[in-house]
Amino acid sequence: MTNVILCGGSGTRLWPISRTYFPKQFYKFIGGKSLFQLTVLRNKDLCSEFLIVTNKDQYFIALDQLDEIGVKNCRFILEPVPRNTAAAVALSCIDAVKTGSETVLITPSDHLVKDENAYKNVINKGVSEAYKGGIIMFGIKPTYPETGYGYIEALKDPVSNPVSPVVSFKEKPDAKTAENYIAKGNFYWNSGMLLVRPEILLNELKTVCPAIYENSQSAYENAFKDGFMIRVKEDDMLKIEENSIDFALLEHTKTVRVVESDFDWSDLGNFDSIYDELEKDENNNAVNAKEDMVCINSKNNLIMSGGKMIAAIDVEDMIIINTDDAILISKKGSSQNVKKVVDELKKRNSELHTHHLTVHRPWGSYSVLLESALYKLKKISVKPGAKLSLQKHFHRSEHWIVTSGTALVTVGDKETLLRANESTYIPMGFVHRLENPGLIPLIIIEAQVGEYLKEDDIVRIEDDYNRL
Repeated sequence: MTNVILCGGSGTRLWPISRTYFPKQFYKFIGGKSLFQLTVLRNKDLCSEFLIVTNKDQYFIALDQLDEIGVKNCRFILEPVPRNTAAAVALSCIDAVKTGSETVLITPSDHLVKDENAYKNVINKGVSEAYKGGIIMFGIKPTYPETGYGYIEALKDPVSNPVSPVVSFKEKPDAKTAENYIAKGNFYWNSGMLLVRPEILLNELKTVCPAIYENSQSAYENAFKDGFMIRVKEDDMLKIEENSIDFALLEHTKTVRVVESDFDWSDLGNFDSIYDELEKDENNNAVNAKEDMVCINSKNNLIMSGGKMIAAIDVEDMIIINTDDAILISKKGSSQNVKKVVDELKKRNSELHTHHLTVHRPWGSYSVLLESALYKLKKISVKPGAKLSLQKHFHRSEHWIVTSGTALVTVGDKETLLRANESTYIPMGFVHRLENPGLIPLIIIEAQVGEYLKEDDIVRIEDDYNRL
């Protein structure tokens, strides 16, 4: 069985922690591991390999986090642009057929499961059902009338069979409707997980959504394939209809069955759900770092400090989230509306919804230390043996100061070796490259000067990571 991990979302309801280039599945909310890492670890005994569908800009973050947990048997499908889950599922099932996988377990990358033994029992129950030819979903037995989840209505078997045909799918309900669902007893939270023989799903997709099927087949065939990586071309990806697998296929086929699932599950889709999962102090405050908090006469709050001291006085039922470049303040119960903040930032053409001040790249990372209209100061960290692309900029010059490690610097046709406390200058328009030939991380301070300092002022001439 192959575990297909859908890992391309941006988690807009968890802004400012979650951003386009570092979304919530990679953030280490609980126990020092990210939700992505926890997904891999709980499925590694169930599945023989992993197929991770992610954005091309998140690929190297995923690689680094897999290396942290020592998991190697992974392949990737890289999406140049997001097209929702129908495209991701179609491409992964096409690949599974090509590589001979008998079944695929398709899971989101950003859910929390705390009872892993119960989880594995439920998945194994679904495996036997999948071999019978159906598309198997996992419906979480609801414990309260949640309005932030979609629901699955099951045709309950009077003989109390835990696997039932699906009658309908329900969008996120209001509170009264959710209470009615709970009372009826045949409604489940939609976990977003599927288990199926890949050829079965593709046959259904070919019948119900022939355009998605055909365009996905074409995109897969035209994709660049390099061992464990499949990179889809942007033009081919854009031809695939942007739709969820639920809307595109599952709501229109009679082959879907739901397995009643009673393991402890949360999709951690907003800050209210984060509050529910974190440990609380004596006043029911959930905080991520006690040493960064002073709470006086305050209770029932979620406070995430981002490394800065936060003092709360006489506040309750609040969400306070601090990062280096943004602060979110909200009433508890209103965090579903955080997405509206992200929509507003997009309208303003702000990069606050895409980048943190620290941005991860395949060669390492950079952090913005200071920024104005005409200059920007960065700290750049380059992994041992790694190098940036050979590149040039049209609107800025750069000054580099080495603070730790050894730098091999190319400017034009000249190469220079720089060590700590040495520097160089790259004039505007000159071709240049930074490389770490050493055995320890290279740290430099970069001062950019120019009238346009955004990250898209870059022309790559050579690149080890195929980002041309």
